[in-house]
Amino acid sequence: MNTQDTQRLQEFLDKNPIITIIPHTNPDGDAIGSSLGLYLFLKAQNHNVKVITPTDFPDFLKWMPAADNILIYPNHEKEAQERIESSTLIFTLDFNNLLRAKPLTPFLEKATAPFVMIDHHQQPDTYATITYSNDKASSTCELVYHTIVSLASEQVIDEAIATCLYTGIMTDTGGFRYSLTSPTTHRIVATLLEKGANCTRISSEVLDSYSLDRLQLLGNVLRGLVYLPEYKTAYMSISSKELKQFNFRKGDTEGFVNYGLRIKEAELAAIFIENEEENVIKISFRSKTNLDVNALARTYFNGGGHINAAGGGTHTSLKDTIALFLKVLPEFLSSPNAYYKEL
Repeated sequence: MNTQDTQRLQEFLDKNPIITIIPHTNPDGDAIGSSLGLYLFLKAQNHNVKVITPTDFPDFLKWMPAADNILIYPNHEKEAQERIESSTLIFTLDFNNLLRAKPLTPFLEKATAPFVMIDHHQQPDTYATITYSNDKASSTCELVYHTIVSLASEQVIDEAIATCLYTGIMTDTGGFRYSLTSPTTHRIVATLLEKGANCTRISSEVLDSYSLDRLQLLGNVLRGLVYLPEYKTAYMSISSKELKQFNFRKGDTEGFVNYGLRIKEAELAAIFIENEEENVIKISFRSKTNLDVNALARTYFNGGGHINAAGGGTHTSLKDTIALFLKVLPEFLSSPNAYYKEL
């Protein structure tokens, strides 16, 4: 965050605002970690602050410090709406377009409070009064760390804040494996460990907390994995029937798409998940090297994200969505946009 934005943000905070923090729909580790990290910092500064999630979030993140204080919109609709309406400062974290906060989008669009966007995705929208956007950052948690240090100092980061920020960085870098993991990322992580973040416990809570149903769902998905050697592409799919069969809970499919990239030669992995309730096929893409799945998602599947991790969706059937993917795949891979030039 530059000096001008830091000063402007501090001016907002000096007015003792009613602060609301909003992560994206179906929040992941980075969204929850950044939201709670910022929440704990502002709370320690005696601010009136609340985190509202548009939807529920996975159980493997609910152990995090202050997670019990999060207001989950579907469980508290009236309270959440009233809070947004009364807010005098709104932070949006880990997304850069208000459509990514459904079903809170209409309330955010009507809000009169100034917005502060902190995000690391490409092509940010222009709704925020203060925009701190860096698509080269490993995670939004990394940017929240810089925000906290800019507003106060490294000294204010305690064990709880460090735990939240470490969790978000760890999950959004795929365990420090993705290309946006930089020397700066590791320096921040070292500081968070010094502040008390317990990497062993965090990894265990996030990665070693599968239910039997979730593990069996993964096994079922992997049995149906298809590998296309001519395109170095692996893809998987999950029907609504399969989700019901294995008693699906929020977050159960988190990370499944990454298994496709464990094939040595694979450069692209995709997973297609049928959601009957929302009448949508949700798609996640992952890639190795500089294969730009953000371009794939934006061009063909109404989505976006990062070079190596992106998502999208369709409102057709699971079968038709996979057919579309197989149709556009060779076209995309042979296009000049398939590979990111600056990586």
